[in-house]
Amino acid sequence: MTARSNGHLVVEALTNLVAAIRANPRLAIGTTMARVTWAGSTQAIARVRQFEPIIVDEPPAFGGTDRGPNPVELLLVALGACQELTLAILAEQLGLQIQAIDVEVQGELDLRGFLGIDPEVRPGFQRLEIAVHIVSPEPEERLRELLALAERLCPVSDMLRHPVPIETTLEVSRSRVVPA
Repeated sequence: MTARSNGHLVVEALTNLVAAIRANPRLAIGTTMARVTWAGSTQAIARVRQFEPIIVDEPPAFGGTDRGPNPVELLLVALGACQELTLAILAEQLGLQIQAIDVEVQGELDLRGFLGIDPEVRPGFQRLEIAVHIVSPEPEERLRELLALAERLCPVSDMLRHPVPIETTLEVSRSRVVPA
């Protein structure tokens, strides 16, 4: 029996979703959106769907007040959460017994890139490391297969491993317009 999960609901929901998409492939295409509004200084307020706003801030070394995680920390959270949830969902689908999953993500930054000190240094992470710890009675080989499948199917991992086209537009206003 798996802990912290209702595998029946996960498997049933995914089975229904797969059947619906197979019947109508256009259902597979969707758009996700986040809105981020500058709150002054180094703070921003991020909003996703109906959830509580997320305060994004920088540490004092960057002139911030440390009221929330900074953008690169949120990227690490997104990667770790995506890996963990993908592992949990796949384990349910494959009938693997999992008691706990813990994912730690570390990223190495070289601030010379972000600060414009050295144009040869990229401003983003130089490398990422993911440590996955699983508590399970399953054979290690099955868990390694599970991890390999999760790494292949995790959307955030995919976006970091393979460049995603980004299109940026600019709209300039002469007066403050409050988004709805």
